[in-house]
Amino acid sequence: MQDSFADLLKLLLPEIIVDYFELTSYKKGDEILHLYLREINSIPKEYRESKLSSKGFFDEITVQDFPIRGHQVYLHITRRRWLNEDTGKVVFR
Repeated sequence: MQDSFADLLKLLLPEIIVDYFELTSYKKGDEILHLYLREINSIPKEYRESKLSSKGFFDEITVQDFPIRGHQVYLHITRRRWLNEDTGKVVFR
């Protein structure tokens, strides 16, 4: 069931969203659909050789996407951040 759900999301959302985010919840109103997405904890490729530690999330942002079947679509996106322990800088995808 989970695989078919992921296949459905691939038809509705941009590929980068499906690859790096998980759908945590949704709310459907009469004419509005809210999708809540949280970035998965996978270290960005360009930092695989660095020592990173997870440092939580950035504040949620909201992006209006294309309508689906007459519903306005809003993506509520929460991005992850990591601390690069070699440089002391915060990194993100």
